[in-house]
Amino acid sequence: MKFVEDAPAAVLAAAKDMLHRGLVEGTAGNISARQEDGTVVITPSSVSYEEMALDDLVVIDLDGDAISAKEGRSASSEKLLHTACYRAFDDIASVIHSHPVYATMFAVSHQDIPACIDEFSIYVGGDVRCSAYAASGSQDVGDEAVKALQGRGAALIANHGLVAVGPRPSTVLHITALVERSAQIVWGARALGEPVPLPEKVNQGFASIYEIMRTI
Repeated sequence: MKFVEDAPAAVLAAAKDMLHRGLVEGTAGNISARQEDGTVVITPSSVSYEEMALDDLVVIDLDGDAISAKEGRSASSEKLLHTACYRAFDDIASVIHSHPVYATMFAVSHQDIPACIDEFSIYVGGDVRCSAYAASGSQDVGDEAVKALQGRGAALIANHGLVAVGPRPSTVLHITALVERSAQIVWGARALGEPVPLPEKVNQGFASIYEIMRTI
């Protein structure tokens, strides 16, 4: 089971960076990391990232039940998305759910983001698939995301946004930003014509690299 050293500090730093990169607005989105004892540190519901401090973070178990929380704080409403990912994948230690504009455009139109850029495939594993629709905050959102995440570092959540997984919050934030950049490039390329995907043989080779990168 993979975990993050000093998970609270890593989660808080990534949460503030996510806001400054424009990958979320207000209090939207959420970040978590798995600790050595198997518990999960997650951002709280309805707290500004600018003002968020370490003691605002919530610790939950893999059922989503709070183990430790400051008075007045509760875990993100998307906690079941996070716990579904941790239960499904022992080789990840961080989950980030975000609402980047271009990636969410693909999620709203239920379209996968094709792998057209080398770096994209190396860090994500191939096309970013769009999950089947499920209501926000439900267990179904997590279950559908896990299906779309098989062999991938990110997946689109239908009509909602993006989820990314990996070994630590900083790496998962990089994946999130890379997917958003790629979504913008594909969207722009479609204005010029149909984007040309990477050859399947090349994608398979990059997928092998991704399997190594996933745990580093």
